[in-house]
Amino acid sequence: MDAFTTPEFWIAVGQIIMIDILLGGDNAVVIALACRRLPAKQRTAGILWGTAGAIGLRVIFIFFALTLLQIPFIKLVGAALLVWIGVKLLAPDDEGDHANIESSDRLLGAIKTIIMADLVMSIDNVIAIAGAAESAGGGHTMGLVIFGLLVSIPIIVWGSQLVIKLMDRFPVIITLGGMLLGWIAGTMALGDPAVANPADWTWMPKLPQDTVVKYAMGLAGALLVLAVGKWVARQRAQTAPTA
Repeated sequence: MDAFTTPEFWIAVGQIIMIDILLGGDNAVVIALACRRLPAKQRTAGILWGTAGAIGLRVIFIFFALTLLQIPFIKLVGAALLVWIGVKLLAPDDEGDHANIESSDRLLGAIKTIIMADLVMSIDNVIAIAGAAESAGGGHTMGLVIFGLLVSIPIIVWGSQLVIKLMDRFPVIITLGGMLLGWIAGTMALGDPAVANPADWTWMPKLPQDTVVKYAMGLAGALLVLAVGKWVARQRAQTAPTA
């Protein structure tokens, strides 16, 4: 219970919720598409069981991701992936991700579709949430992940349309979300064992593990995502008329 009283815990919870909203907003669309052919009486069951199965699998994947983050160089790779995810958030592709979502008139078929679609679409969520939870430190990372996901579920399932409208009206929310992923990437890279442990991997440059450097790395990651994301979006805007 002591973890609930620390600011690091609640900051990480806020990061997990924001990540899940920004990167998991498509979940509500997938659920709607998968359940649209179900009888009215079965739709609620399809939504609830499909969401529960998807969240359960995500918790398992995040557990393995947190374990992998203890291996040298994995955090550096994860940080690079988070920067890429943040750039994609600021300069999204025009691909229709939901074109292949099939609906089913059977409850088990709809549940299977929801779980499999979420499995394919949740890789970015897993990496980002694992990074946010790991940055909080302490021995409560899995509890933090589960708590953050449980809080996120009603927001994603029932409040996604409101969130999407807010993003459309205030695009700065998406920009801040992308910069948040960059911040997590910077702090994650700093904590990689190959960079943090002076006794191991001596050929790697070492960085002080203090608060000032952590904030500096986080800020550098946030600004990197902002700069690259804006540049990519501008390049796409310039080439769009000739495509």
